[in-house]
Amino acid sequence: MERTLLTLGHGYSARVLARHLVERGWRVIGTTRTGEEAAKLADTGIEIHIWPGCELEPLLAQASHVLLSAGPDAEGDPFLPHVSDALCERPPQWLGYLSTVGVYGDHAGGWVDENAPLAPSTRRGKLRVEAEQAWQALAARCELPLHIFRLAGIYGPGRGPFAKLRAGTARRIIKPGQVFSRIHVEDIAQILIASMERPNPGAVYNVCDNEPAPPQDVIAHAAELLGLPVPPDTPFEAADFSPMARSFYAESKKVRNDRIREELGVALRYPDYRSGLAALLKAEEEQAER
Repeated sequence: MERTLLTLGHGYSARVLARHLVERGWRVIGTTRTGEEAAKLADTGIEIHIWPGCELEPLLAQASHVLLSAGPDAEGDPFLPHVSDALCERPPQWLGYLSTVGVYGDHAGGWVDENAPLAPSTRRGKLRVEAEQAWQALAARCELPLHIFRLAGIYGPGRGPFAKLRAGTARRIIKPGQVFSRIHVEDIAQILIASMERPNPGAVYNVCDNEPAPPQDVIAHAAELLGLPVPPDTPFEAADFSPMARSFYAESKKVRNDRIREELGVALRYPDYRSGLAALLKAEEEQAER
């Protein structure tokens, strides 16, 4: 069988992964929820299907590798009830699930690795734990080659702080002791590819860079790169947040990534936010010159 990846939920991270795989000669099939999103992907070399609406079993029958990248809702993982029988009847060579480091909950700025207990404090984190466990239960029952990737805060093209800084809307929210881990989307792609090349069914990987940092430090560095004034400090208590934005500050932890480096042999392209932001700005400037 030719190497074919099926992405169930062809979102931001999956699109970057797909680009790399297509360049390597892979066939990539993906699902998206709207015709508008499908139209955006028409010229990317990806075979896009709209779901709900299409039959998933024929797509699974063509896939050597399957990536699950849709978030759960109150009903659980949106794909699991629709693909479990087909996966069990014909397991792929590799099955990946994109989760989040939010499953670890709050550690008051302390370090966590893949063996840390799962104790999320947010509803989104709890739903992720339930989804992980549901996929693990199916994998155990049907001997599926499941790999779980717990992603830190994702940034990359179109998802950096520069636009808000240029618009004057960026804020440096100060909450003492608050620290986040991050990951550039290009590094997510190379980590997933490394796992496909060195599968280890049952493995769980933290996907983050080498340097957790307070969010205000990232904003300040980005402002300096742009030559703009660093936004003034805004105390956390005085900040006007959406409920979702506030939930990000409910948990503080530093996430270890030893396993992706030691087991998968990954050398991160962007090991810290400084290298990642510099690359984003360079790419923006090069795009503007074209």
